[in-house]
Amino acid sequence: MRDAIQHDASSVLIIVPVYNEALNLSSLLENILSETHFDVIVIDDNSSDESIETALERGVPVLPLSARLGAWGAVQTGIRYGLKHNYNTFITMDGDGQHHPRDITSLLKAMDDSSVDMVIGSCPGRGSAARHVAWWIFRGLSGLNLRDLTSGFKVFKRKTAVYLAQPKASIFDYQDIGVILYLLQNSILIGEKSVRMAPRGDGKSRIFSSWPQVIKYMLQTIVLCLSMRVFRKPICKKNTRYHNN
Repeated sequence: MRDAIQHDASSVLIIVPVYNEALNLSSLLENILSETHFDVIVIDDNSSDESIETALERGVPVLPLSARLGAWGAVQTGIRYGLKHNYNTFITMDGDGQHHPRDITSLLKAMDDSSVDMVIGSCPGRGSAARHVAWWIFRGLSGLNLRDLTSGFKVFKRKTAVYLAQPKASIFDYQDIGVILYLLQNSILIGEKSVRMAPRGDGKSRIFSSWPQVIKYMLQTIVLCLSMRVFRKPICKKNTRYHNN
């Protein structure tokens, strides 16, 4: 019989990585605190704005990084913090306000009602035509059948967090395809659940802010897709898509 995950307030940690998101962070944290009773930690990726002060004003603790680690490095820091403090369930949300805290409940339920170890909040209709072309390329090269390959909105069990906290998982620059392929290689079952996503608040994407950044992301991700390709077909059940390796 599958072990049930108890989602009491002391067992769940919401991790919000931020880099210069002061203008978006206040409303996001306000919504998280009003929609949930879970603990929240902000991981500040060496911001130059008032992201830290904004979080503290909302009563949310901050782990400030002394050097930029990127989105995945910040998330991994939060995961290690959560493991050290004995959390059993982890939620990651971007700091730009795209993710709706009200969808957390449905993601947790999707994970509890299935045999998966992680559920990704999926919004396949978002983004530009260029993003969808990139997804099409990545699906073909990686063997993944996920509808939304780059969502940072995820819920996962402690079992998954243990793998993500390992030093070998620190090689990734981004928190999307490489991380997913790494988990599948370690027999972590992954599902996705449809959610709504708002347009990004203030500012612009850190990954797609310039052509050099786009080229770097595309080249690194293509290499990961080819070197970590998934060959086994996905498992699909009910209204949520589930994947194994």
